[in-house]
Amino acid sequence: MTSPTVLEGTVPFGEWETWYRITGDLASAKTPLVVAHGGPGCTHDYVVGIAALADKGRPVIHYDQLGAGRSTHLTDKGADFWTVDLFMDELDNLLEALGIADRYHLLGQSWGGMLAAEHAIRQPEGLRSLVISNSPASMALWSSEAKKLRALLAREVEETLDRHEAAGTTTDPEYLAAQQVYYDEHVCRVVPNPPEVQRTMQFMDEDSTVYLTMNGPNEFFCIGTLRTWSVVDEVHRIAAPTLLASGRFDEATPGTVQPFFDNIPDVRWEIFEESSHMPFVEEPERYLSVVEAFLEQYD
Repeated sequence: MTSPTVLEGTVPFGEWETWYRITGDLASAKTPLVVAHGGPGCTHDYVVGIAALADKGRPVIHYDQLGAGRSTHLTDKGADFWTVDLFMDELDNLLEALGIADRYHLLGQSWGGMLAAEHAIRQPEGLRSLVISNSPASMALWSSEAKKLRALLAREVEETLDRHEAAGTTTDPEYLAAQQVYYDEHVCRVVPNPPEVQRTMQFMDEDSTVYLTMNGPNEFFCIGTLRTWSVVDEVHRIAAPTLLASGRFDEATPGTVQPFFDNIPDVRWEIFEESSHMPFVEEPERYLSVVEAFLEQYD
């Protein structure tokens, strides 16, 4: 069996460029899947395993969002520039540029799922189905649930986190070591992290402008512009069939996902029992099987 073709390129987005990767043939009978990565400010690398769906004939499109990875970096831009609407416009632009705006599935992971929910709330005609993977319906829920998860850590770990956050010393090696304890439990339980996850982290180390601006210094201390974000009161407008995916040990706890399940009209929810925030890394075979079985219903 021949491997699917891989095409990489860029599309203009205003004065800038969005980098993309297509695995498989867009002329396939199967509807293409667009994958929106997390962050904000991560890269597609850590979710690249989802491209394995192309082995079954489904074209899969990854892209690096503006300010991240291989797309245009804008380190001089401030909080007024990095907005949800900017990334919504970028996604719309990509769909049009690749000629798939009239027929596509959308999978968003973490922040990408937040973005995907915002996209689906607008009821775009070409959206065949939606996968919201490891994403909260509001950042207030995300933060309150993170406090609960932190309280379950060893006492000295939680005290280290609290002390450095109060002092504003969140780059201190002691703080970063305590942060990693949380990450190993609730972000990715494959330790050491696989190469594709490490690549994303390396890109973010080189330029964390978007992440620091919109989120904050890490996954559980969210002090950026997204801290008040919520779609809880709007998700009832999502018309596309929706699959929710989360891990049993996920930082996106059931409490953060529940509003999606309660309010999206056509919805189902799959919890991956051996996973935290990255079931496509932690339980890849099952994740791909569940996602493909869902997508096939709406091709």
